[in-house]
Amino acid sequence: MKYSICMVSDFFYPNSGGVEAHVFQLSQCLLAMGHKVIVVTHSYGSRVGIRYMTSGLKVYYCPYKTFYKGCVLPTMLTTLPLLRNIFIREQVDIVHGHSAFSTLAHEAMLHAGSMGIRTVFTDHSLFGFADTSAIVTNNFLQVSLAQVDHCICVSYTGKENTVLRANVTSHRVSVIPNAVDSAAFTPDPSRRSSDRITVVMVSRLVYRKGADLLAGLIPLACRKHDKLHFLIGGDGPKRSMLEEMTEKNQLSDRVTFLGELKHSEVRDVLVQGDIYINCSLTEAFCIAIVEAASCGLQVVSTRVGGVPEVLPPDQIWLTEPTVESLLSGLDAAVAEAGRPSALSAWDRHRRVASMYRWQEVAARTQDVYDIVWRTPRRDQRSQTMRYLSSGPLSGKFMIAVLFLLRLYSAFLEWFQPREDIELAADWHRGFRSANQPLQH
Repeated sequence: MKYSICMVSDFFYPNSGGVEAHVFQLSQCLLAMGHKVIVVTHSYGSRVGIRYMTSGLKVYYCPYKTFYKGCVLPTMLTTLPLLRNIFIREQVDIVHGHSAFSTLAHEAMLHAGSMGIRTVFTDHSLFGFADTSAIVTNNFLQVSLAQVDHCICVSYTGKENTVLRANVTSHRVSVIPNAVDSAAFTPDPSRRSSDRITVVMVSRLVYRKGADLLAGLIPLACRKHDKLHFLIGGDGPKRSMLEEMTEKNQLSDRVTFLGELKHSEVRDVLVQGDIYINCSLTEAFCIAIVEAASCGLQVVSTRVGGVPEVLPPDQIWLTEPTVESLLSGLDAAVAEAGRPSALSAWDRHRRVASMYRWQEVAARTQDVYDIVWRTPRRDQRSQTMRYLSSGPLSGKFMIAVLFLLRLYSAFLEWFQPREDIELAADWHRGFRSANQPLQH
C-alpha cells in the first residue's frame, strides 16, 4: 500500500539540527519507495508558501510566526483552516508529527485526528519528571498523545521515557533509531594534523548539551596534554562563557570557535579531528556521535539517555556527566590516538554504514504506517475516555477544546465545503493513495 504522508514539525530546513535532518532524509526515502510525501512547517523569514526540494519533496511554509525557541504560538483553533485545506488538497492518509517541542506538530495531529486521518508521532527527546517545566511538558504530551494512533522513539531508553511520562501503552510505541547518510560522512585522514591531536565538538552551545562541562574540561585537558587542540562548531547562549574561559586560561591558540555551521559543512569539520567529544546531559539518541564515527573519529561521550545503545563498546568511551569522568575518557582516547589502532578510520566508517541506513529506517516506518492503517478507528466514547484518563482537569479541558474544534470544523465545512477545494496535482508516478485508486 502506498500512502499520502504529511510530515509536520516546527523544525525543518533552512534551520539545521537533528530533527530537521531526520524529517528530510526519511521523506526522501519514503518518496523513493513510491509514497507521496509533503512537509508542513512554519515560515522562515521571507520563505513563505510552497517550495520544492530534492526528489520533488513539496514543503508548505505556512505563514505562522514563531513564538518561543522556533515554535509557533499554541492556539488550537487558528491553525485549523489552513491545515484542513492542506490535508484535503493533498489527500493525506497519515499525518506524522515530529518532536515533543513542536507546537505545530501537536496541533496538526489534533486536527487530523478530528478529521479521521491516521496519526503517528516521533519523539526525539528525553524529559525529566521533577522540575516544573518537565511536569507541564509531560502533562501536555500526555494529553496530545491520547489521540495519536502510534508513537515512534529513537531508542529503547526513549521508549521507556515516553511510556512513563505520557502514559502511553507500550504496544503503541515502536523503536526505530536514527540513521546517517554514510556516503556524505566519509573519512579523510589527509585532513588531520600530524603534529597535534584535535578534539571536535559540533553542537548547540547550551546547558543541556553540556557546555558547562566542556568549559571545565578544556583547561584541565590542555594542561595535561600539550598536543591537544579543540575545534568547536555551533552557537548558542553558552558561547560567550566558553570564549571567556578560553581568554582567561590563555588558550586562544588551542581552542577554535567556528560558529554556527550548515549541516553540509559538518563533515568538513569532523574529518579534521581525531576525537569527537559529546558532553550532553540528556540525549535520546545523539546522531552527532554516529556522524563522527562514520567519519572515522574516536568518540568520547557522557553515558546519558540512549547514548549507550548507539555505538559498539570498542568505538566509544562512555563517561559519567562530570568533568573528572570526561577527562578520564579523553585521556584514554588520546592514548589510543597515539598508537596504531585496531580499528582504522575506514573500519569505523564501514561498521557505522552497515548499522545505520535510512532505507531501513524508512522500511520500518512503513511497517508502522501499515499497522496504523489496519487498526480500526476508535469510536467517540473510547476517544473521550482516553482524554479523561490523561488528567482530571486537562482531560476535561481537551474535551471542551475538541467540542469547539468540531463546531469550527462544521462551520468550515459549510463555508468552504471539501468538494470545492481543488486537489493538488500528483507528480509522483505510480503513486496510489490508500484512500483512492490511481486515476489514469
